[in-house]
Amino acid sequence: MDTSLEDSPFHAGEQALQARAGVRERTERQGRRMIRDAMTEQHRLFFAQLPFLVVGALDGRGQPWATLATGAPGFAWAPDPRTLVVEARPLGAETLGLDLAPGAPLGLLGIELATRRRNRMNGRIAVSEPGGLAVRVDQAFGNCPQYIQVRRPLAPERGPARAGGVEGASLGPAARALVARADTLFLATASAAARAAAGDPREGLDVSHRGGRPGFLRLDETPDGATRVTLPDYRGNFAFNTLGNLEQEPRAGLLLPDFESGDLLLLAGRGELVWQGSELAGFEGAERLVRLRIERGLWVENGLAAAWSPADEAPQLGRLSDRG
Repeated sequence: MDTSLEDSPFHAGEQALQARAGVRERTERQGRRMIRDAMTEQHRLFFAQLPFLVVGALDGRGQPWATLATGAPGFAWAPDPRTLVVEARPLGAETLGLDLAPGAPLGLLGIELATRRRNRMNGRIAVSEPGGLAVRVDQAFGNCPQYIQVRRPLAPERGPARAGGVEGASLGPAARALVARADTLFLATASAAARAAAGDPREGLDVSHRGGRPGFLRLDETPDGATRVTLPDYRGNFAFNTLGNLEQEPRAGLLLPDFESGDLLLLAGRGELVWQGSELAGFEGAERLVRLRIERGLWVENGLAAAWSPADEAPQLGRLSDRG
């Protein structure tokens, strides 16, 4: 089959990593079936029942950030298959200086923790107002439930979300403790031409879910004192949306939710991929690693409006040692 860049739903960075992993033609066939330029009716209904969306956006310097947009179910709704209206602004947008002007790229992830369902929608802002956004679809596709820790929302008990303290390149004790116990995170990345190639649906932002047992993230320090977070990349759908972006543009954003306090930790840094070596062997089940050198961060207090139940472990995590 023709797997050229011109006809593919994947950009050059994604294609390069698919080829390196030996799954190029297989993933191309899968992508042509699954990646659409419009939401299915099922996806439109799914987004409308969620209490939050995960958002990937760029700041004024082109740094990707991952954050949330939240509201009562129905705050995100699709008037037609190619438009998603979000009646909320991404948390921390003003403090971070996120680019939410018409034409700016966004990556959106709808995830329902209780059912382990998730769907992605990447696009461009069509309308930007003080109360929210309308996003025009570039690519829409579903994701499998792998590695999602099951949590159930309880009665909302928290106050309004607000920007809290900031983090520098060397994370403080509270941030380090959250990283050490985290079992869920979201990672925002951008293609090299995310801003410039508005006419190419493959170029833009992406925000993805990562899950693991508490302690699956590792912390160390660079020689100049910056904190480095290393996360394993487990076997997935082989599209390499996140890693293909990092191959072109190393900057990335990390969102760590604290399901106990309701706070969010938003981190920005520069990533690199580790494909082999002794460090990789230390992460059970990992096929490669993502290392993120932290540059700065922001706490959002009460970012999760509802209280959440303790996690039920994703079944895939018990089988990691069996994966080849």
